[in-house]
Amino acid sequence: RYVSTFRPSIKREIEKSKAQWKTMGPAKVEVPSPKNFLQKHSKEPKLPERKKEQDSRKMPALTVPRRTDHPLMGIQSKKNFINANAVAAIMGLAKKPQPIYVDRRQGDKHLLETSGLVPKYIKKKDYGIVPKYVTQRNEEIKRAQKEHEAHALESLKKRAMKRLSDEERDSLLQGLKKNWEEVHHEFQCLSVDIDTIPKKMHKEKLESQMKQLEHDIDVIEKHKVIYIANE
Repeated sequence: RYVSTFRPSIKREIEKSKAQWKTMGPAKVEVPSPKNFLQKHSKEPKLPERKKEQDSRKMPALTVPRRTDHPLMGIQSKKNFINANAVAAIMGLAKKPQPIYVDRRQGDKHLLETSGLVPKYIKKKDYGIVPKYVTQRNEEIKRAQKEHEAHALESLKKRAMKRLSDEERDSLLQGLKKNWEEVHHEFQCLSVDIDTIPKKMHKEKLESQMKQLEHDIDVIEKHKVIYIANE
């Protein structure tokens, strides 16, 4: 049987590093006392006790006189209240009646001021003045209209008709005639027997080109003044 020579040293290292409670728990555990059992409301937070204030001992001030208090006696006034009231009634301004309205002949009375029938709005400071937002909106509309008109004029100027000068007209006419001669020369060089479809199509194409060139030459020769539209 094979036995390693390092077995004792490894065994010592394992015993050193191994704890007593690694697999079976601690060796000795403190057992809770039966007197320290959980009681009701024991874990709820407790508020500190309220301190008695010294001001609370003082009695509030009384609003009624005490039984021992005596009123001031013997005070008399020489004012004639009857004459004073009569003078105040004569010299005072008459009370204006409050404006009211009724909804029908035998209806209930209501205040006229709060009914909405009185035109209070005419007494405002800004009555009859155009509001700022209206003037601002009108200015924006006018500005947009001017921009639209300017854009329309610019587009019309760009698309305005341009008159063709005599030199340009002559050069254009000579160029059209030269093109017609080239197409006509090519047309004359066609074969006599046109028996295939490509030959027929080529002949029709040359004929249409010659016809268009003749039409353009005729138009330019008839009209001495020619205008060109700018695209």
